[in-house]
Amino acid sequence: MVPDVSTGSRTRGLLSYLFGPGRRDEHTDPHIVAAFAMPGLPDPGRAPVDQHHQLLDKLADYLDQPVRACEHRRGQKVPQHVWHCPVRTAPGDRYLTDVEWAEVARRIVHATGIAPDGDDRGCRWIAVRHADDHIHIMATSVREDGRRPRNKRDGQRAQAECRKIEKELGLRQLNSGDHTAAPMPTSAEQAKAQRTGHQQTAKEWLQEQAQAVAAAVRDEQEYFSTLAALGIQVRYRIGPESGDVIGYSLARPGDANAQGEPVYFGGSKLSPDLSINRLRERLAAQQPTTPARGTVEPDCWRQTETTLRETARFAYQGQHHSDESDAVVQAQATAFGELLHTAALTAPAHTRAELRAAANTFNRANRSRIRAEHQQAAALRTAAKELLSAGSKDGETAASLLSTAVFVLIAIASWHEAHGHRQQAAAAQQSLVHLRTAYRQTAEPVIAALTCRTPTPKTINRLAAQVQTAVPDHAQRILADPSWPALATALAQAESSGQPTRRALAEAAQQRELTTADRPAEVLLWRLRNDTADRIDQRAQAARARTASTTAKPTLTTPTVPTGTRTANDPTRRR
Repeated sequence: MVPDVSTGSRTRGLLSYLFGPGRRDEHTDPHIVAAFAMPGLPDPGRAPVDQHHQLLDKLADYLDQPVRACEHRRGQKVPQHVWHCPVRTAPGDRYLTDVEWAEVARRIVHATGIAPDGDDRGCRWIAVRHADDHIHIMATSVREDGRRPRNKRDGQRAQAECRKIEKELGLRQLNSGDHTAAPMPTSAEQAKAQRTGHQQTAKEWLQEQAQAVAAAVRDEQEYFSTLAALGIQVRYRIGPESGDVIGYSLARPGDANAQGEPVYFGGSKLSPDLSINRLRERLAAQQPTTPARGTVEPDCWRQTETTLRETARFAYQGQHHSDESDAVVQAQATAFGELLHTAALTAPAHTRAELRAAANTFNRANRSRIRAEHQQAAALRTAAKELLSAGSKDGETAASLLSTAVFVLIAIASWHEAHGHRQQAAAAQQSLVHLRTAYRQTAEPVIAALTCRTPTPKTINRLAAQVQTAVPDHAQRILADPSWPALATALAQAESSGQPTRRALAEAAQQRELTTADRPAEVLLWRLRNDTADRIDQRAQAARARTASTTAKPTLTTPTVPTGTRTANDPTRRR
């Protein structure tokens, strides 16, 4: 059950909408289900057509009486005196009767302070139902005694009451938030997107673009210049004394109001972590030794995968509540979100749609009330940006990184669960679905190629015995894994590179716990492939160094003969 509190200044205008046909003729039977004083209250929804507008005027005047009295006494207008709160059940919830909706409305106006139970001097309000799944509660926010209601934090109070109502009425229980989520688009913004043929509202589109750009850039100047290059209009807020940028707003290309002016959204209004101060904290938390673009080592994907293993370790250790570890895990989660955005640009092309979906969904999971210690995630943040410099990557290196990313996302979701971050945990689980799909799209061709190169049955039996000795607790699951033939190929290749099988298996198993792995053979496969590739790279570098030393021209020097001595072939030497 979702409430959405807002305010306005036109009582008659809102009533016209509530009792009208709706923007798309979706209001089939608008009628009052509850009010501050039901007997004798005019109901324009159930009145004859010829009386509809007259009753709307009458109802508006009736609701506005305390407001007009207050304005007459003070000699000035009461600002934003219309209080509006739609309440909607979740998809799939059971049908609520008018009596049940009436009780929901009374509980919400009580919880928010609009009209507390037993208070005859509360605000005047009505609840209108014009659909099966929601009502609109409307009030004029001046009490009968002329005072304004004590409804501070009314949105939070309405949310808390809805959580109680859901449980009592047997409805779907939504996750409680911590007020770090990005603001949802309003109904007006959604309607505008539909009119203009956009799948996303301007706010949602700008948020996704800004998050992706923030993940890719290295400083504030590059952030704004990249947004401008995308056609996004940027408006700065300048400090009056310092002259520095203290805020900014963004406008979608072509998005204008009725006067033809761009519609701007402040960075913090798009998302809390896009405010100028939070953005600067993230951008400052990078390693100073970051190589210039185009000079990244070719194995940076494997280096990023190695860095991700540390992120997983932090996340699992952070499940034991500790302010210090929590700050580190929150920083790692934020940097991991940036990694998802950059991976979506450079991973194999057929996986990028799922990776973008994973990154956008994870945007909710990388924010909480825990203040991130961003410097502790500098290595992961820098590694994420280096992926852009390395360019697109195909094959097993990308599959290995995505495999570890799946493990990291599981760890972050568990950390959120342990800390009671229900909305973040739910977002992480949704992101995990997309990330696993991207991983399978990348991994399956590689695994199929390795399976085709499986060694002889005799070798496979010998390697299976090594698995049972090195990893006894998980040997049965590993050998039953559909990817075991591919792992057998990887083990044979590891042996060829000089790695003892048992030790290679034991070391690979220590790098990640296997209990939560759906396919433990695949986990070991990528660990072995990375270790083997690292070993081959090291030997190749050593070989190049030896070749360089042997092909270098020796420096020719004339041997010196000590004074008073003669060499053995000196013709002047006496025999």
